[in-house]
Amino acid sequence: MYKCRLTYDEWKCITSKTRTGKEMDTPLLKGYLGLLTINTVSEKQVWKYNGNDIVVCDSGYHWMTILPKNEYYCMTVMMDECCEMKVCYIDMIDKQGCDDDGVPYFYDLYLDLIVYPDGNVIVDDMDELQAAFKAGEITEAQYNQAIMTSQKLQEGLLADIKNFRNYVKALRTNAF
Repeated sequence: MYKCRLTYDEWKCITSKTRTGKEMDTPLLKGYLGLLTINTVSEKQVWKYNGNDIVVCDSGYHWMTILPKNEYYCMTVMMDECCEMKVCYIDMIDKQGCDDDGVPYFYDLYLDLIVYPDGNVIVDDMDELQAAFKAGEITEAQYNQAIMTSQKLQEGLLADIKNFRNYVKALRTNAF
């Protein structure tokens, strides 16, 4: 398990960025909502999906981070310059908190969901979760938590892509 700070420093292609965020306590979200504006990149990042190229990181793009309190996931909604969702990447997590410098963080539990605008959800890195469990890097409780959180999201918030997209839009509109 490793600690992820919500600065996205691991994305070396991002050469200039602006990060804002705030704690929210609303019916839409109780937790942290962040917005990363990608000013410049050294090279745009493109993912393949159904034979198409999807740009997920480029100059002018925005990434919205949704980190609900008392939940075990962190969403990164990758949006283009018009704030249209390109893809949503969801990390299953263990603990979360905030460092002394005010930057939120979480401990990654390896398992991820990738949500595309057409509603398709791909479960990613199940092999990494299983390997971490077999190697004793995570407990059985953490393993089960990652699986259960993934299933809860797929059967709930992600079950209807239109409702999910409306939720993302409402957060973006009301917060930034």
